[in-house]
Amino acid sequence: MSDYKMNTKCVQAGYTPGNGEPRQIPIIQSTTFKYDTSEDMGKLFDLEAEGYFYTRLQNPTNDHVAAKIAALEGGTAGMLTSSGQAANFFALFNICECGSHIVASSSIYGGTFNLIAVTMKKMGIDATFVSPDCTEEELNAAFQDNTRAVFGETIANPALTVLDIEKFAKAAHAHGVPLIVDNTFPTPVNCRPIEWGADIVTHSTTKYMDGHGAAVGGAIVDSGHFDWMAQADKFPGLCQPDDSYHGITYAEKFGKEGAFITKCTAQLMRDFGCIQSPQHAFILNLGLESLHVRMPRHVENGQAVAEFLQQQSQVAHVNYPGLKGDPYYERAQKYMPNGGCGVVSFELKGGREAAEKFMKKLKLAAIETHVADARTCCLNPATSTHRQMNDEQLKEAGIPAGLIRISCGLEDKEDLIADLKQALE
Repeated sequence: MSDYKMNTKCVQAGYTPGNGEPRQIPIIQSTTFKYDTSEDMGKLFDLEAEGYFYTRLQNPTNDHVAAKIAALEGGTAGMLTSSGQAANFFALFNICECGSHIVASSSIYGGTFNLIAVTMKKMGIDATFVSPDCTEEELNAAFQDNTRAVFGETIANPALTVLDIEKFAKAAHAHGVPLIVDNTFPTPVNCRPIEWGADIVTHSTTKYMDGHGAAVGGAIVDSGHFDWMAQADKFPGLCQPDDSYHGITYAEKFGKEGAFITKCTAQLMRDFGCIQSPQHAFILNLGLESLHVRMPRHVENGQAVAEFLQQQSQVAHVNYPGLKGDPYYERAQKYMPNGGCGVVSFELKGGREAAEKFMKKLKLAAIETHVADARTCCLNPATSTHRQMNDEQLKEAGIPAGLIRISCGLEDKEDLIADLKQALE
């Protein structure tokens, strides 16, 4: 599908039915698969043949949908996971081990911050967090001899900072490691990080890709650009024989186009089993088929709401990269000229108390631990998604206690603005 445009890929990439086959991606709701001989199955366990033997590792439905997402991002291989958090963990842990180090943007989703700063630290993997606005000198100073990956979010959740992908990619590559970018908020419709130098792209498909709050899931896409063998000493898991698969060296056998995803599936999915269910993958694909239609509407509504809030006396400030004067406006114009997403964050004068009163008055926008949905929803991150972060960490991430995140859905923008207006009053 590489010759087709984004709109066509959203609808048709990943699955082409043969004569008399189902037009829609079939749901292969089976835990296991039958083979005529042990030799046939043995080739699968030796990674000598393509196919399926147990859904804990791979499933045909999932692979069709992963192939579509890889096509949308311009990557060479992809896989689905049970959640966006699983996708980020797999993407990092696939090339990190005890004793490794990660450089990460400090302005990322609270759950991902906790994953890297707390959980992976318990596994012996350290991290240095840098501001997304750090200078090249500050960024390069964060690297260590044991650094194995750089991580950031295209548009951070919920601070809405915009990552300078080219700057972070340049630093990562200068130190011989890949850049991993979570592209959940803009989706490939509005930004394709691989085109700006990212090596691995992750998604919480639960958000805009599904778009209807129906199916939790995640995805990983490999650009196929990073030369693992050129940095063989840094990535032994990819560049040295794997004894659990009869001595296969992934980077040699599958090349830079397929090594990362093959190892991630053969090892991590085998051992952790964070598979997305075929039912969820099917639902996800339905969302993907309209992604190119929905994203412009989310952006339109987000822009209108941000411009309205900017004019209200009760609002201390508004974060939205589409607003002229926003610190990230120019960067957003570079990476996302058609707009980023429908998520707006703003701080009310009066802090936490004012935010709580405001949210109780909302009628159309629902208070939910969710974002990037067809229905408008909002929350106060300090008391929900980011409650594991202390005040200093919240400030560093750009999330004051009185900050409200509103995810503008597909409703009429005039109705959304009317709801905000009455709640502010």
